[in-house]
Amino acid sequence: MYVMKCSKGEKFCDGTLIPYGNIELTPSAGILNYGQGVLEGLKAYRTEDMRILLFRPEENAQRIKIGAERMCMPSPSIEQFVNAINQTVLANKRWVPPVGQGSLYIRPLLMGTGSVLGLAPAHEYTLLIYTTPVKSYHSGPLKLVVKDELHRAIPGIGGTGGIKSITNYSPTYKAGISARAEGFSDVLYLDAATGKFIEEVSSCNIFVVKGNAISTPKAEGSILPGITRKSIIDIAIDLGYKVEERAVPVEELLMADEVFCTGTAVVVNPVLSVTYNKTNAIYRTGSGTVSQKLYETLVAIQTGHIEDTKGWTVQVN
Repeated sequence: MYVMKCSKGEKFCDGTLIPYGNIELTPSAGILNYGQGVLEGLKAYRTEDMRILLFRPEENAQRIKIGAERMCMPSPSIEQFVNAINQTVLANKRWVPPVGQGSLYIRPLLMGTGSVLGLAPAHEYTLLIYTTPVKSYHSGPLKLVVKDELHRAIPGIGGTGGIKSITNYSPTYKAGISARAEGFSDVLYLDAATGKFIEEVSSCNIFVVKGNAISTPKAEGSILPGITRKSIIDIAIDLGYKVEERAVPVEELLMADEVFCTGTAVVVNPVLSVTYNKTNAIYRTGSGTVSQKLYETLVAIQTGHIEDTKGWTVQVN
C-alpha cells in the first residue's frame, strides 16, 4: 500500500510503498473522533494483450481535492495522486484479474491522522492507498425499494452529499439492512426537502429511460458527481440518446421503460423493479436494452477492446 503524509499548512511530498498491514493511529486522531476524511474508488483493468489500464484517474484526483477542501484538509496535486495510484497498481499487478474476470479495485483514503481533541481540523494528514481484486459487485438486475422515512444527505448545497466524505455512508446502513431483510437489493433515496424527487441509491447514481430520452438527477448539492455517471452521459450522447440532468419526480421513475444505476463498483447495473409505497414498477432488462449497450461500450473502453477516442484510459507503466 502507498502512504503519503502532510502537516497542516504544508504541501504533500511524495510518499512511499509499504507492505499491506494495520496502521497505527493516536486515539485522538481527527479521523476517529470527528470523521475528518474523504475516500475515492477506482479500478485497474487487464487488457487482452496483458496491459493494465486505469480509467480517468485524474477525475478521482480532482474530486478528492474538492472533498478535501470541504473537509478543511490539504490534498495532493493531481499529478501526485495519479502517480501514487500508478505505483500502487504496479506493486500489486499480480492481483489484477485476467480480462473478463474482474478488476483491481483501488481505495484511496485521505484522513486527518493528527491528534485533535477540540472540534477543529487535525494538524497532520495521511493519504493511504490500498487495493483488492474484485468481481462484479451485483449479480443480476437490482430490486430497489424507496424508503422515504430515512435520508441519505441533507438538501441544498451546504452539506456533504456531493463529496465522498467517509461520514456519508454509514447513515445508509439502517435503511439498507431493512431493505435486504425484505428481499430488496438496495434503497433508492428521495430528496430530503420535499420527498418528491429521486436522488441516489446507497452508493451509486441512477438513470431513468423513456423512449430515446435518458434522465438523471443533476449532480449538485446532495448528488455525488460520479465519474462513471459522467462517462455514461457522454457515451449515451455519442450513441444518439437525448440526456437530461434535472430533477426527476418519483412518479416519472415509476412510468419509465428502463432504470439503471452507475458507479465504480456496480459499473452499469440494470434495475428490475422499484417498490414505492404500494406500487411495484417493473422495467426492461437484458439483451438489447439501453443499459446493456452502455455497459458494453464502457467496459470495452476500460479494457481496451475498442479505441479510446476520448483519452479516458491511462496505461500503468
